[in-house]
Amino acid sequence: MAALDQRTLDLVNAQQHSIVQNWVASLSADVQEGRLSKRELDAQTAEFWTLLLRAIASADGANLEGDAWADIRRFLEDLSRERVLKGFNSSETATFIFSLKRPLFDVIQAAASPETLARDVWAVSELIDSLGLQTVKAFQSTREEVIQRQQEEMLELSTPVVKLWDGVLALPMIGTLDSQRTQVVMESLLQRIVETGSQIAIIDITGVPTVDTLVAQHLLKTVTAIRLMGADAIISGIRPQIAQTIVHLGLDLQGIVTKANLADALALALKRTGQIVTRAA
Repeated sequence: MAALDQRTLDLVNAQQHSIVQNWVASLSADVQEGRLSKRELDAQTAEFWTLLLRAIASADGANLEGDAWADIRRFLEDLSRERVLKGFNSSETATFIFSLKRPLFDVIQAAASPETLARDVWAVSELIDSLGLQTVKAFQSTREEVIQRQQEEMLELSTPVVKLWDGVLALPMIGTLDSQRTQVVMESLLQRIVETGSQIAIIDITGVPTVDTLVAQHLLKTVTAIRLMGADAIISGIRPQIAQTIVHLGLDLQGIVTKANLADALALALKRTGQIVTRAA
């Protein structure tokens, strides 16, 4: 990236109040829409402007990957993370940087000579474009992290481990069972077995729409992990359609206790743990 010459730097410093004022005015739509407060916007623009002047005035001002721009990069990462959480998209976030281009151009155009105008405009344009791209990259990276975290939280919420009785846990499953979800299921269920010292875990698949070879393999892995922890497993929710599918696919579920519904599975679990439930007189 071409470095700004000293004359351009002096001009920008001399006119910085006007530049920042016009820049903030171009960003006022975010304040009007209620997504940012005026105080937040003023603080962000003031901090960025201070960091920008410091970076471009340094000896390494032309290298955006250098140490001189480290604070700017961190600022853009923090800005992007905050705006992801506030519901901004990548274009709106990058506008924070790109909207600075016009105020800078206006100042340079008014003071530059015809001989240096094109060079100065190009240097400023290249600088702002590079910072804008850096902002987009930071935004996309942050958004992917947020989406990944939300997916993990949704998986945990969709696979709650419930204590039905002393020594008996139940895991009601809803939706498709894939490799990632199987991992979450194993971790949460095994952790609860350790915490409660449970002897039996019931996996209820009433809410699983279909059972194919892959789903059966995931179930077998979960049952194997439960047994390795010294507990036993019962699979409930075997509907007639699922039973027919298992038979047609030739899936081997030998050695795994299955029940048609959760009530039957709980009754078996209580029997295995030596407990009897009787109807009150």
